[in-house]
Amino acid sequence: MNDHSPRAVVRPYRPTDRAALFDVCVRTGELGGDSRQTYPDLDLLPNIFAAPYAELEPDLSFVLDDGERAVGYVVATADTPTFVRRFRNEWLPTLADRYPPPTGAPATPSETMIDLMHTPERMVLPELADYPAHLHIDLLPSHQRAGYGRELIHTLLAALAAKDVPRVHLGMVTANTAARPFYDRLGFHPIPVPDPGPITYLGRRTTD
Repeated sequence: MNDHSPRAVVRPYRPTDRAALFDVCVRTGELGGDSRQTYPDLDLLPNIFAAPYAELEPDLSFVLDDGERAVGYVVATADTPTFVRRFRNEWLPTLADRYPPPTGAPATPSETMIDLMHTPERMVLPELADYPAHLHIDLLPSHQRAGYGRELIHTLLAALAAKDVPRVHLGMVTANTAARPFYDRLGFHPIPVPDPGPITYLGRRTTD
């Protein structure tokens, strides 16, 4: 993005954004960078971390539109336990033939992700009960560090607050150290979770 580019706008997700949603997810899915070398199935990550939110809770899905396509998004659920049940009962059956559940310990990055797909209950942790909503946000590098991430987050926070959701959390891959200052600036704070694995949990109120 250069100084002469028209400013992109945040708007609600539309079904016609699906291909761009998948593309953004794939191109930011490896610690914020391109994941295609690690996950050659380009539908795998989006079917876990982006598409189910857009399909199941489109009123909490927003994109950054540069005038031609979506170049970023934030997707969320208002209630994680309810989302997990719907993922299990409504979303997972549409994927099970393509991604059968693992029969043993995952041996590749893709198998690890398929294992995550088949265990949505991992998202429900007692330490997160006071933060019922959770989100995923991704922006193409061309539109990072220009205030768009903040705009996406604030749009989502307002939508959650309108639903009387008091707090929201996210799970950030701890190794993605470049992302942490962004969340710190937006008022997210660490949520202590025993044995969190490779994830750092962050949360904040939906209102300031």
